[in-house]
Amino acid sequence: MSRLSDLAHRLRVDAHAVWLAARDPAVPWPVRAFGLFLAAYALSPIDLIPDFIPVLGLLDDAIILPAGVWLFVKLVPPAVWEAHKQTAETASHRPVSRWGAVGIALLWLLALGWIALLVLGGRYY
Repeated sequence: MSRLSDLAHRLRVDAHAVWLAARDPAVPWPVRAFGLFLAAYALSPIDLIPDFIPVLGLLDDAIILPAGVWLFVKLVPPAVWEAHKQTAETASHRPVSRWGAVGIALLWLLALGWIALLVLGGRYY
């Protein structure tokens, strides 16, 4: 089980490093766009294949993300990648902000409420 935990940690660090590198001006803009898409996919709770589908649901995370990170690393200058990977590794050892998570959840609830108002057209049933 330790190997699986190590793999998950490495994937989280790599996804964070992709996010950091995708915002770096030293990276060409098409690669930056790909990196932003990849980081958004890694952080999104919505997958191409839903996780509740046995085997296939987890397979997309096990194949798409590592393949995307591999391609991104090949396209980014090595010095830029190493700097952002080190920053991501350091950040992975920081404590997690529970208040930040609560804030994000509240933002999602507000956004869903706003969308519901738009869909209902201001009508209350």
